[in-house]
Amino acid sequence: MSETPRNRRSQAYRRLSLAEKHDNFVNQYSRRTLFRVGAVGGAALAAGGVLLPGAAAASPGPTVLLKADRTAGSALRPFGRHIAYGADPSQQVVVSWQVPAAVTAPFVRIGTVPGDFSPPIAAEVRALTSQLSWQHPVEEVPPNSPKTITQFYLHARIDRLLPNTTYYYVVGHEGYDPAARLGEMASFRTAPAPGGDGTFTFTAFGDQGVGYNAVATSSLIAGLDPAFHLAMGDLSYALEGEGGHPEEDQYDARLWDSFFVQNESVTAGIPWMMALGNHEMEGWYSADGYGGVRARFTMPDNAWTGSTCIYSWRYQNVGMISLDGNDVCYNSPSNLDYTKGKQLKWLGKTLAAFRADPTIDFIVVYCHQCTYSTCHSNGAELGAQTDWAPLFDRYQVDLVLNGHNHIYERTDPIRAGKAVKKVPSRGTTNPVKDGTTYITAGGGGGSVSEFPAPDTYLGHETSNDSPVPMKYSERDGHSLTKKVTWSRVRFRGYSLVAVDVIAGTGTTPPKMDVRAISADGTLVDQIIVQRA
Repeated sequence: MSETPRNRRSQAYRRLSLAEKHDNFVNQYSRRTLFRVGAVGGAALAAGGVLLPGAAAASPGPTVLLKADRTAGSALRPFGRHIAYGADPSQQVVVSWQVPAAVTAPFVRIGTVPGDFSPPIAAEVRALTSQLSWQHPVEEVPPNSPKTITQFYLHARIDRLLPNTTYYYVVGHEGYDPAARLGEMASFRTAPAPGGDGTFTFTAFGDQGVGYNAVATSSLIAGLDPAFHLAMGDLSYALEGEGGHPEEDQYDARLWDSFFVQNESVTAGIPWMMALGNHEMEGWYSADGYGGVRARFTMPDNAWTGSTCIYSWRYQNVGMISLDGNDVCYNSPSNLDYTKGKQLKWLGKTLAAFRADPTIDFIVVYCHQCTYSTCHSNGAELGAQTDWAPLFDRYQVDLVLNGHNHIYERTDPIRAGKAVKKVPSRGTTNPVKDGTTYITAGGGGGSVSEFPAPDTYLGHETSNDSPVPMKYSERDGHSLTKKVTWSRVRFRGYSLVAVDVIAGTGTTPPKMDVRAISADGTLVDQIIVQRA
């Protein structure tokens, strides 16, 4: 999944914001027929005994949603189920899915006993319409096909769930109630109450795409059975190109269908918490490029009213922060500075609040672009080093995870841009005195990139004390390289990161056991992060 070289574009075009490129693109088409992103609410119905008192199961709205005029509801089977946590995963879950055509009154039914489900909880429908004329389908399109494609995404927000509880659920609509079809039942588990220090696991990767390598990494998640997964941008590669260039990027909206179906066996039961990548800058739908994302996903988005995939949440004793790297990206600058400083200000406040909370032991930040990496495919992001890294230093962020470069790379702990301590595989780092560890986990399945230096990983260590060139872009787009010494582990291959958060004892503080695992299950890297 290659990026589009920017040197093919004029400097004048490069200086345009994504909002300006979006307007230019829209002017080429009729505003009435170009696309439509619609959202319709559903009336909240009682969930009967499986929620905490005072439950508000779904946002209010009309009971009748999108009406199916030509296809009976009984013939339209839901697909692509994916769930996400709210800001409080002990009580809040969003169940999302698709239907192949418009349906009436979509719903989710939940229960704590298989087959014993609540009355329907109404879902919100978000209809995303795309013109075939500005797409490049990867499969053959029959000549009598419609000129537009409408994808129907459904989302049911469920609040005031019981903490640390397994829920079973089914999704349906008028004419299709699978309550008696246990083969269509899925389940999820809410988190223990905030502040707990129990042991749990989460996984992370970016740049998955659609294909058999992506299936392998998704299956690896299923085998690990984590509490949640971090999907760190460039999810489906429905957009080919750099992203943020609607007049040039190649796009096939229905690859998103393939993405959701590919992962459904995992995403139906394990919450996937996503961050934005440059391939999510789909400039056809909205001025910021995120109209498609807002149709397909429901993240907490609590940074400010209208933020998209910029949010904070916590799982027991770990504070989690999702950032939009497009806002600080000199390498793919279409949305550079689009938040006008709001994200940076919010990040500082959120990190300060997390670090001041005695019930939060660790802070994990995840995003798409690499603050530090020596892979030359997309390089390191100078904007993140300039804007974010000082805050990571100040508030002693324990771990920063990202994708973007299609490799696995772990740095030695870094402070003020320099390595503080050499930490080989199976070593231990203390972020209080050593600094922040940065991990690029972009081997989700999209492709594999190259390093300017040999691979070096667990069981295959190579000489690694010489400086390695880091490639980065300046704000004006010029690429430079700089020799660095913090690149400790490098692995070219499909993989993910698994983090075991382990409770402390009376004599030892809690710790994070951070592992990198290749698609075939081989351990590639492992370190212990333990604050003291």
